[in-house]
Amino acid sequence: MNRARIGIIFGGSSEEHSVSVKSAQEVAKNLDTDSYEPYWIGITRSGAWKLCDFPGTGWENGGARPVVLSPDRSVHGLLVLEQGRCEVIRLDLVLPVLHGTLGEDGAVQGLLELSGIPYAGCDVQSSAICMDKSLTYTVARSAGIATPDFRVVTGNGKVDAGRLPYPVFVKPARSGSSFGVSKVTGEEDLPSALDAARQYDSKILIEEAVAGSEVGCAILGDPCAPITGEVDRVALSHGFFRIHQENSPETGSENSTFIVPADISEASRRLVQESARTIYRALGCRGLARVDMFLKEDGQVVLNEVNTLPGMTSYSRYPRMMAAAGLPLSDVIDRLVSMTLHRKKR
Repeated sequence: MNRARIGIIFGGSSEEHSVSVKSAQEVAKNLDTDSYEPYWIGITRSGAWKLCDFPGTGWENGGARPVVLSPDRSVHGLLVLEQGRCEVIRLDLVLPVLHGTLGEDGAVQGLLELSGIPYAGCDVQSSAICMDKSLTYTVARSAGIATPDFRVVTGNGKVDAGRLPYPVFVKPARSGSSFGVSKVTGEEDLPSALDAARQYDSKILIEEAVAGSEVGCAILGDPCAPITGEVDRVALSHGFFRIHQENSPETGSENSTFIVPADISEASRRLVQESARTIYRALGCRGLARVDMFLKEDGQVVLNEVNTLPGMTSYSRYPRMMAAAGLPLSDVIDRLVSMTLHRKKR
């Protein structure tokens, strides 16, 4: 039986490049190569595409070859460029393992739509909506999901600092892994927080700080019958969750611990899972997503954000939540690939 040819795209030119490479390394460890033939397509920080043997350290050097994903549907795959020649590699599907801008925001998904190659994960529309936190909140509210109160600042727009309900979080509207996020407790800290967020996006979100526990729920599958992982809770000693910016997250976080399953009541657990499914459907998600929420003391669930290509690193929350529900990462990948191929046949 022929193995399915999978193009696995990782790296990228966003601030989450290194997180993506780590995610790809974990995917490599857990991919069933008896069933699937992987083609590792790395995108460098400068945006160059290279075909390499493995997403290890220094993957972009050595024998990595320039490659492009053809938008021409008759190619249905890759064009490898080497020594004036062009080799064609046909792919059965693509598994994006990219995080952040130009990877998780619908850009790559648009290229894959043009190419006609089936791909795992959310489509263009849901990727774009979930990447923009203000759009996410707007759609979620229309589905009856509670969100933090927020305001949007674009360009160099001015903010009346005296009218904000401190503490507030200032964050790029379209970024991830907490890059550019600041917690602001008073007027004097607002200008520097806006400057920090503007390093990553011209659209800034100022949102109220929600008093409650940070909880998350991993989801896998199509919206009609998604599988939910165990709920987790992020226990913080200080500050806010930003593990991907720490020096050695593999050995533990400086300020956060993941509790899986979350130490919350059974009723709250069911409510968090049901809320996650509702959000997943309302935003048009498919494939997989990690839905982050707040659980308030009065039991209310408030949406925080949705990650349509969540981290798969050794310390990431999504694989932990799925493993706690009985699905190790190897099974998650296998199901994700299988449902993508099945969707192609329908």
